[in-house]
Amino acid sequence: MPVLIPQVEQSESTRVGAPKWREEAQAKMLEAQQLTDRCGQEAVTMWQPKDSVWDPHVAHHLCRAAYILPWRFRVEMLQDGSTLEKPPPGEGVTLWRSKMKPPAWHARLPLPLNRDARALQTVDLVQAHARGARLTAARLGRAQQQINGQVQLLQRQREATDHRLSEVRKGLLINQQSVKLRGYRPESEKVPDKADSMLTWEKEELKSMKRKMEKDMEKSEALLKTLASCRDTLVFCCKERLQVVDLMNKPLDKVLELAGRHSWVDLSRIPTPNTQGQKTPPPDPVGTYTPECASALNEAKRLLMESKDTLQEMAKNEEEVREQQRQISDSVCSSLALKMRETTELKERMNMTVGLMRGTIHRCTKFNQEMYITRGLIKGPLSKSHLETREKLDRPLVRVYQRHVGTQLPEPTHLTKGTDKLQRHISHVEKNLEDLRATHKNLTRSLDCKRIGHEVDYNVVRLRLRQRHPHVNYQQAQCLVNDWDPRTPPKTGTHPQTPPPKTGTHPQTPPPKTGTHPQTPPPKADSKAAK
Repeated sequence: MPVLIPQVEQSESTRVGAPKWREEAQAKMLEAQQLTDRCGQEAVTMWQPKDSVWDPHVAHHLCRAAYILPWRFRVEMLQDGSTLEKPPPGEGVTLWRSKMKPPAWHARLPLPLNRDARALQTVDLVQAHARGARLTAARLGRAQQQINGQVQLLQRQREATDHRLSEVRKGLLINQQSVKLRGYRPESEKVPDKADSMLTWEKEELKSMKRKMEKDMEKSEALLKTLASCRDTLVFCCKERLQVVDLMNKPLDKVLELAGRHSWVDLSRIPTPNTQGQKTPPPDPVGTYTPECASALNEAKRLLMESKDTLQEMAKNEEEVREQQRQISDSVCSSLALKMRETTELKERMNMTVGLMRGTIHRCTKFNQEMYITRGLIKGPLSKSHLETREKLDRPLVRVYQRHVGTQLPEPTHLTKGTDKLQRHISHVEKNLEDLRATHKNLTRSLDCKRIGHEVDYNVVRLRLRQRHPHVNYQQAQCLVNDWDPRTPPKTGTHPQTPPPKTGTHPQTPPPKTGTHPQTPPPKADSKAAK
């Protein structure tokens, strides 16, 4: 490099050139020197980072030392007294031997490999966008699967709830049929009892359970529509994200596993603040994770939690209603069984009373017949020619006795008094027989009513036990009882207490009459009886 030798200063007296000419030359040299320094400084500055320290009044090595000071490793004191050197935080290349970490260097001018670098940057940008879209599509697909599974669970629970609702409605129909069938009892058996109260209580409880089940069905239907709408939104967003990942052969589930976020794999899992995997990116309208995707995922999380709570509540209500309905039905059947037992006890007592009364009627009838025969024998024959010799009043012994005054025989008087007394006893016995026969008839009718009431209650219990079987549906149970109302008057030609036609039970045939034997009229007087 050429070196300029300083000129030897000459005195003003020895100079030949004019001062103006000399000043112009010096001005041109100073301008050239300043231009040279500026251009050299600019050429060097173009290749330096923006945050470099450059002070013309400070030495160069001092500026460099101040610039690289933040790059050096930091010494930290541990609890046991030892020291540990750590690189400074931030991005950069760590130089472990030099114990420095310079930041990334950004040139101000394009380098010779700028075209290749821009191409690589474009490839990285496209791949990053594709990876983000694939990750978002994986999250949307997993959310869609979970929502779809929740929809299936909700549909199955709706089927179970609907089956339970049909059972409750069938229970109401059974209650209505029980009340209608008990209306076929005779009027004497229609006195309100605890069985009627139990049937009324069962009806109110079943109506309450029906309203509860219908409420659950309406709530689940609205939730099912919301889940279906959310699933359609997730499918649309997922298909839209999958348009940029057609050429990337990698399973979406594997992408979620590599992401390291459990809350992305399972929406019901609560996200933790300290995560080891990737962080959820902020919604970007022009990025891969758009606000529509964010709102769809948030809505899916909310609906998933709500559907789980709804499923638990519906399952709990269904189980409670099933158990409550079974207990109520068993209580009603037990009350009807107790009523049947009481009716059976009364029937047995009435049957014994009817038997004793029937024997008394037979004995009184036989005694009455014997008294009629006795009265005929006392009156004697109807014709005088049939009288015996010892009974005639004109026989010689009686004529001799009746010659004196006051010697009349008392035989006719005693016979007349005995006949009158016997007639009074016969009339009293016949009156007692009439009372016995009327009471026996009423008791027999009451026994028949008790028997019909017992059969009706038995048929009600049998009908309830058969209709509440799971194989009997609502339509089959509805066709078992006719639409006849017991409160309406029966048709002409039928008995008011005639049992109804077949209603799924055995026909109720009236029992044979348990009255007395045919009562024969009093026997006619003997041919030898007197008038």
